[in-house]
Amino acid sequence: METDPVARRLARAATVGDLRKIARRRLPRGVFDYIDGAAEDELTSRRNEAGFADLEFRPRVLRDVGQVDASTTVLGTSMPFPLVLAPTGFTRIADPQGELAVARAAERAGLPYTLSTLSTRSIEEVAAVSGGRKWFQVYVWRDRGLVAEMIARAAAADYEALMITVDTAVLGRRERDVRRGFSLPPKIGPGTVLDGAVHPRWTWDFVRAEPIAFANVVGKDVGDGSDPVSLAEYINSQFDPALSWSDIAWFRSVWDGPIVLKGIQTVADARLAVDAGVDAIALSNHGGRQLDGAPPPIELVAPVADAVGGDVEIYCDGGVRRGSDIVKAVALGATACMAGRAYLYALAAAGERGVDHVLADLGAGVERTMALAGCASIADLGPDLVAARRG
Repeated sequence: METDPVARRLARAATVGDLRKIARRRLPRGVFDYIDGAAEDELTSRRNEAGFADLEFRPRVLRDVGQVDASTTVLGTSMPFPLVLAPTGFTRIADPQGELAVARAAERAGLPYTLSTLSTRSIEEVAAVSGGRKWFQVYVWRDRGLVAEMIARAAAADYEALMITVDTAVLGRRERDVRRGFSLPPKIGPGTVLDGAVHPRWTWDFVRAEPIAFANVVGKDVGDGSDPVSLAEYINSQFDPALSWSDIAWFRSVWDGPIVLKGIQTVADARLAVDAGVDAIALSNHGGRQLDGAPPPIELVAPVADAVGGDVEIYCDGGVRRGSDIVKAVALGATACMAGRAYLYALAAAGERGVDHVLADLGAGVERTMALAGCASIADLGPDLVAARRG
């Protein structure tokens, strides 16, 4: 009988959905809801996943899939399958190792890891534990000097690409957090004693770990989140709602590497991104956490690829739960997919080993789906492979 409790949990986790269920059991409800929740009625969050389910394959047979190669190239560098780990803030509420665990797992998997501005491990701390591909995601503070300083630190630490999030003029209304009065970091007090008793391992790890803060801005005037804060109040007071297309030239002046714009949600803005000279766009609605009613990214892939696919790399971010989802997006014209919640569920369920598990599962799912669809390489994937489900 398996005596390792982590191995036992992972043996029961056949899907990302299974990891989500395990994470829900292991985390205090407010923490789980912060990770799992979305804006308002959460319609967009659900539709992100449903958008993949509404597509079906048109598999071909007798195509010699004895050797399936899922490798591809993103920003000029090869990777084993088309997945980029998306940025997630406050990762240490899922597991004490937080971003360090995810970055190490990403390096082992050969995939790029994107560190959030609002990470709980700093640019330098992550670079110290990972020699893999690292991208830095930027939220744009009103204090551009602070932004320039963080970008310079990322360049000094050999981060490969800059990802600018462009869909946070204000923070979306995340009503699970509102109902619970949830703050970052979570408050441990009389109101959470019962939840802590029900989730003793998480509570013990939380109280004995070093204090959680926004590690990239510790000591700065913007506040580092070391005292419990409402994320909405923090972002609405610190982030720059005046960010516009004219600011892309400023980013070019302070960053020499590739630039990715995350949060593109229309063909028109995809064209403007190309005109601005960025290297890649992430079709993203912030996992449904910003504007409820925004379009699912998978539904944008084909029209955006038709409009600008030859000019810029296209990443599909939101709702990825299986390797087959990645295959569908690439078939429709995406260069790669991005995923955040999938690895957060895994991290909460089983720590760093959980992240290894989910990345291996997604990669195996890509290869299996390609074989079953009659595609031996990424080059074989095309729009004739998928279609909207009838009826």
